[in-house]
Amino acid sequence: MTAEPDDAGRRAAAQHTVAEHLRLTAAGRVDEWVTLFAPDAVLEFPFAPAGVPLRVTGRDALLAHMSNFPETFDVEFVDLAFHPTVDPSLVIAEFRSTGTALPTGKPYEQKCISVVRTDDEARITHYLDYWNPLVAIEALAPHDVPSDPDLSVTFGG
Repeated sequence: MTAEPDDAGRRAAAQHTVAEHLRLTAAGRVDEWVTLFAPDAVLEFPFAPAGVPLRVTGRDALLAHMSNFPETFDVEFVDLAFHPTVDPSLVIAEFRSTGTALPTGKPYEQKCISVVRTDDEARITHYLDYWNPLVAIEALAPHDVPSDPDLSVTFGG
């Protein structure tokens, strides 16, 4: 018996978890979404603007961080592509979000790349989220407010 079938199954499970993460986020089902994460999971935002933490750790903090997302964005995640990795528990996903910032009615069109590590149960242990915060800031800025790189964005509690 080789490791390849086990690797293929683990890879498929990890990719399924990432796809579920996107589906549940878009559906605003935050309580279900957080169960995709290990209890001590880390969510990192390397390009976080003011008002958004660089790192969120643990399910309670993740839930608090995403609590207002459904009232902030109405999005769909499209064009999901997984890039090959050697490690079957590592997922590199590229996708777009398309939708609307609900407080302003402005379009929210975002390109993302996520680097996600999962455990033996395909729960997310580390999620590195590469998104452009300027897109979110612009979408959430009221129509009568000019763009300002110092504006912050928040969708957490």
